[in-house]
Amino acid sequence: MKKLPLYLTAGVLVALGLSLILYKVLALGFPLQPERESRVWTVQARFTIDGHTRPVKANLQILSSPPGFTVLDENFVSRGFGLTIVEEEGSREAQWAIRRAAGRQTFYYRAVVTPELTAGGGPPPAAGLARERLEEPFATAAEAVVAQVRAQSADVPTFTTELLRHLNDPEPDDNTALFLAAGRSAGQRVEIAVSLLAAGDIPARAAYGLVLEEGERHAQFLPVLEVWDDDSWLWFNPATGEEGLPRNLLIWWDGDNPLIEVVGGSNPEVQISTWRHSVDALELAERRAEAEHSRILDLSLLRLPIQIQAVYQILLLVPIGAFIMVLLRNVIGVKTFGTFMPILVALAFRETRLLAGLVLFILVVAMGMVFRFLLDRLRLLLVPRLAAVLVLVVLSLLGVSILSHQLDLEVGLSVALFPIVILTMVIERMSIVWEEVGPAEAVKQGIGTLVVAALADLVMSLDSVEFLVFVFPEILLLLLAVILLLGRYSGYRLLELVRFRALGGDDA
Repeated sequence: MKKLPLYLTAGVLVALGLSLILYKVLALGFPLQPERESRVWTVQARFTIDGHTRPVKANLQILSSPPGFTVLDENFVSRGFGLTIVEEEGSREAQWAIRRAAGRQTFYYRAVVTPELTAGGGPPPAAGLARERLEEPFATAAEAVVAQVRAQSADVPTFTTELLRHLNDPEPDDNTALFLAAGRSAGQRVEIAVSLLAAGDIPARAAYGLVLEEGERHAQFLPVLEVWDDDSWLWFNPATGEEGLPRNLLIWWDGDNPLIEVVGGSNPEVQISTWRHSVDALELAERRAEAEHSRILDLSLLRLPIQIQAVYQILLLVPIGAFIMVLLRNVIGVKTFGTFMPILVALAFRETRLLAGLVLFILVVAMGMVFRFLLDRLRLLLVPRLAAVLVLVVLSLLGVSILSHQLDLEVGLSVALFPIVILTMVIERMSIVWEEVGPAEAVKQGIGTLVVAALADLVMSLDSVEFLVFVFPEILLLLLAVILLLGRYSGYRLLELVRFRALGGDDA
C-alpha cells in the first residue's frame, strides 16, 4: 500500500502524456519524424461575368465542411467588389456586390484542402428536408415505388441502393418510368431519388463533387446522392448505387442552389484549376489545428517567439540527459562527479562534437589537476583556490584555442563554449577524491562522468529525439513517470552483480 500513491501518480502522468500525444498525432496529424512532407490540394475557381454599367451581385457556392477533407486556408480576390460570406444550413456561398460594373469582371476563390480519415459531412438536415409534397399522379406512383423498395430492403442504406437500382433499370416499371420521363442523366436521377426518399420519410439531398485531378478545366461537378441515416450522412453514386465517396472526390456544395447566381450581369463562366503539392508536415498540422480552432496549439511551443523556441530546443533535452543519468547510476551503477555535471558536459559536446569534446575535456581537466596540486603548496582558502583554478582553466582554454587556430583546427575554437564553472568544479571534486580516496577512485569517477556525458550526447544529438521532445513536450511526463518508479528501485545494480560474482560462486 505504501507504493500505491507512487503507482497512481505515475499512471496519471502516463495517461495524460499519452492522451496529449495521441491527440496531436491522430486528430491533428502532427508528424513523428522530422523533415516529413505531406500532400495537399489547392483548388481555384475563376469566376467571370459581363457587367453592363449597373449594380451587380454575383454568388458562388464555396466549400463548407467537405467530407474526407479539411479546409486549411481560403482566399478571395476581386477588384472593387464588396465580399460577404453567407452561411445557411451547413452551406456557404461567396457574394460579391458592386454599385456599377462595366466590361468583363473576374473573381477568384482559392482553397487549400488536405485529405482526412474522418468522413465529416456537416450538420443534420433541416426539418423541412424530410418531406416533399408531390402532385398526382406522381404522389400515387411514389407510394407504389416506396412500398416496393421498402419490401426489398432492410434499412436506409439498402433502401437507397435498391431505389437507385430501380432508377437505373433499362426497363423500369410504369411507376418508376413516370419519374424517369423527365430525363435519365445522373443529376436528374439524383433529383428523382431525393423526391422518392422524401416520400419514404428519409431526408436526402443532392451534392456536387469535384474530382481532384491536376490541371485546368471548365467547371464540371459530379452529382452525388446524400442520405441522412439517424446520425450521419451517407453518400451514394447515382449511376451505380454504390455507397461511399471516392477518395479523390471533393464535395463542393450540396442542396438545390446552383453553383453560380448572377444579378445585373451576363455570360457567367467558371474555370476550375487544381494542383497537388507538398508542404512540411508540421506546418500542415499547425494549419489543421487553426482550421479546427484547436486550443492545443495555443499551448504549444510553436507559438513562442523564434528566439525562445531556440532556447527550449536545448533546454528540453536536459531531462533526457537526466533520465539517462538515472539509468546509468541507479540501475547500472556508474559513478560520476556529481549528478548534473555529466549532463552539462554532454550539452557542451553538442558544440565540439563527441570525439573532439572528449579529447578537450581530458586535456583541460588534466591541466587543471596539475595547477590544482601546485596551488595546494600555497595553502589557499577554498574560495580563492577555486577562483584561481577558474582563471587557470580560462587561460588553458585560451591556449588551446590559439594553438588550434595556428594548426587550422576549427574544432579547438569551440572549446571556449565549454561550461567553465563546471570544469572548475570537476577539477576541484576530482582533486578532493584523489586526496581522500585515492587516484584509482578519482580516475574511475572521471571515466564514469565521461561515459554518462558521451551516452547522453549520443542520444540528445539524434535529430528525431530533439524533434519529438520539442513537438511533443508531453514526452517529459512519461519520462517523469519512469523516473519516479526508478526512484523506489533498491535492488542490485548491474556493476554490483559483476563485483560480487566471486562471492556468489563461493556460496555455491
